[in-house]
Amino acid sequence: MKIICIGRNYINHAKELNNEVPAEPVFFMKAETALLQKNQPFYYPEFTKDLHYEVELVVRINRVGKHIPKEFAHRYYSELALGVDFTARDVQKYAKEKGLPWEKAKAFDHSAPISKFFDKQELGNVANIEFGLRKNDAVVQKGNSGDMIFSIDHVISYVSKFVTLKIGDLIFTGTPEGVGPVAIGDELVGSLGDNDVLVIPIK
Repeated sequence: MKIICIGRNYINHAKELNNEVPAEPVFFMKAETALLQKNQPFYYPEFTKDLHYEVELVVRINRVGKHIPKEFAHRYYSELALGVDFTARDVQKYAKEKGLPWEKAKAFDHSAPISKFFDKQELGNVANIEFGLRKNDAVVQKGNSGDMIFSIDHVISYVSKFVTLKIGDLIFTGTPEGVGPVAIGDELVGSLGDNDVLVIPIK
């Protein structure tokens, strides 16, 4: 199982980080050990002093595919979840300045908390899914899948040109604006529609 993450897939998020709006999907990988499930607490890593949350819709691939045409991409997933892409922003900044890879900032253990999965039929139109994140009861991120620069089907098709998708692979589809820091003692609560589906105590 692999975790594929899409970067800069919401215009306002790209702008808030002073990044260019991409002409094609940008993706990177997280290790399988990045997963954190069942609302387990997240322990603040000792190697960063600037840890940021990024809430995202997550797709689980349900069949093997390579060079998937966009019009058939909807056949390759039937479930979605809510996840958080934790980023050690200071580690990432240093790596970018040095022209180095920045997996350490993104792919570290437990950097990808995730909710349980929901049948996409239950969620309605996948191009109009509301989701969000609260920090200590204050809303910090609100998103809608309809605001993605590259739709879920576009992302699946694009990634499959380079990487064979296998059953159980996860795709984090990008985060809306509002990313920010967390501290020990904070609690993050993620929502899909009107339902809270992910709780992350920061220890």
